Amino acid sequence: MSGELSPIDKAKFVAAKRAVEYVEDGMRVGMGTGSTAAWMVRCLGEMVREEGLNITAVPTSTRTAELARSVGIKVVSLDEAKWLDVTIDGADEYDGNLNLIKGGGGALLQEKIVATASDQMVVIADISKQVETLGAFPLPVEVIPFGWQTSKALIEETLIGLDVLGRTTSLRMNGDAAFLTDEGNYILDLHLHRIGNARQMSLVLNQIPGVVENGLFVDICDVVVIGYGDGKVEVRDINNGTVEESRLDFVESDNLFADLGD
Repeated sequence: MSGELSPIDKAKFVAAKRAVEYVEDGMRVGMGTGSTAAWMVRCLGEMVREEGLNITAVPTSTRTAELARSVGIKVVSLDEAKWLDVTIDGADEYDGNLNLIKGGGGALLQEKIVATASDQMVVIADISKQVETLGAFPLPVEVIPFGWQTSKALIEETLIGLDVLGRTTSLRMNGDAAFLTDEGNYILDLHLHRIGNARQMSLVLNQIPGVVENGLFVDICDVVVIGYGDGKVEVRDINNGTVEESRLDFVESDNLFADLGD
């Protein structure tokens, strides 16, 4: 890949580079899905190849699994690993309490299962993902295909009683067909604009028949690592109540940027 990285890619890269410092030799690591998580997978692959880092990875999608294997990382299923030391993943939005919206890439079900099976969840993001209140990004809800229109109607009815600004819902498409998750389910995107009570919303949605899971991650994320286009990195730890700032000297490493297909 020739030329400079864009500021947004630099931000993702420096956040990923800082986040992999949470990974130690012998760990079982959950790996998220999406363009930011892909940087993290590449950084860990480089540490495996060049520093002899020994880790076992549990990916949250077939896409991440393929990337991890291609950079030399050992991949196992969650059932084989049973429990994870840390999961590193991206997010579509995060608020001041490190509650998240995830699922823009369609992998929210596996991502939530893997994150909750971990001692620690570290989220990597650029500053554009930070919000005062969740909801500007459409909230993904995974539903089984059987009776999905009934599930959609029940969701819309439920939203009337919740603290939201919008109540439009749409079936996520892939061309002319419904988008299918790795589990063979559909995704309904809820255009809420503002979610007043994320915890209540998550509990209520998951009680609707046909709903498998929703993209609200409440009380799951422990640390968010925020990258900036100039190489600055901010680390917010919700448990310690700390915010640390550092700067990564930016060195373009051809082997890391060789296969940017995101």
